[in-house]
Amino acid sequence: MDYDTYGSTAIELAIELANVERAGPEWARTFVSSHHEWFTPGTSFELSPGETHRAGTTAELVRAVAVAETQDDVVTRLNQLLALGRPRPYATDHDGELHLHYARPDAPVLEQLTTTVAMGLSQVVIQHGWQRLGVCSAEGCDNVYIDTSRNASRRYCSNTCASRSTVAAYRARQKT
Repeated sequence: MDYDTYGSTAIELAIELANVERAGPEWARTFVSSHHEWFTPGTSFELSPGETHRAGTTAELVRAVAVAETQDDVVTRLNQLLALGRPRPYATDHDGELHLHYARPDAPVLEQLTTTVAMGLSQVVIQHGWQRLGVCSAEGCDNVYIDTSRNASRRYCSNTCASRSTVAAYRARQKT
């Protein structure tokens, strides 16, 4: 699957947000701090409890889009996510390559996160189809993923889950 670099990494940010462990009051600050490259230099990573809750809502909506089973459900959930964003796209070449950023550079961290995630997810869903989103088939794993394979055949969130499932299936066959 071929998609633009900024949009492709924005969807990766969305997937990572959907899969992040949201335990404890500092999870959102830790998440945005560990993804500092997505935010305008100088952006404060401090979030209030309300902002942390809203970051969790954004993560849940990304997951909801990924687990949706019909196009109508995807559209409804994607529009809920897009309603949280405040897109103000602008062109930049800060890294030497001309591309768009989705959120205004002076936006607070939560606005930058929500807008980037919403726009990245919507770009991929609209351009490549909602079926490209999935939930890992490995037992005990519920991570969401974006299927970038040519034939849309991905079933696992990672090579680790795929290998573990393959080994478990092999061992189950050997027992019978």
